[in-house]
Amino acid sequence: MRLAKDGLPTICALTLTAICAFVVSRTAGCAMLVPVVLAVWFYRDPDRVPPEGDAWVSPADGKVVEIIEGALDEYAGRTTKIGIFMNGFDVHVNRCPANGTVEVMRYVPGKKWLAFAPKASELNERLHVGIRTEAGRTTLVQIAGILARRIACHTNIGAALARGERYGMIKLGSKVDLYLPDGIEPTVKIGDTVRAGETVIGVIKR
Repeated sequence: MRLAKDGLPTICALTLTAICAFVVSRTAGCAMLVPVVLAVWFYRDPDRVPPEGDAWVSPADGKVVEIIEGALDEYAGRTTKIGIFMNGFDVHVNRCPANGTVEVMRYVPGKKWLAFAPKASELNERLHVGIRTEAGRTTLVQIAGILARRIACHTNIGAALARGERYGMIKLGSKVDLYLPDGIEPTVKIGDTVRAGETVIGVIKR
């Protein structure tokens, strides 16, 4: 099973602790295996294959909790905002929804309130990534939740990202907002469960 590179230091540290605990006591060692297994499960990073065609794919695993038409974004302009909440059991690796070039990256410090709350998009710690695509500008926002301790982003301004490509993750329960450009029509509804890099989240308006 593939693991997210952001989790390797944690997994290695927990594994070393478990080995040391086994030296002292088998019972203690077995107890320490529990957090190792949980860490491996949390940092799993399965391969995903985007569907054929030019449809946009979800940037995150989780549940759609917010859809706002006509939402204004500083970089993307007038958009349709789709909020996806990731609980502790979801894969937390984030992926690019469409082919494009990163033009903007902006970190905003903030609170760590419940990520599924609408106000989290405005008040919580978050990282904005603005991408220019053939359909227009889009913004991805990684939002820290009440348990999230770190937002990880592995891209930079000028980078070319492919549809479904990994670009970061958020550790523990959190949220990703996707601002769809006007040329993309959303194909999901509130309550839908989506998978990063696989679930079609929008299609080009014809």
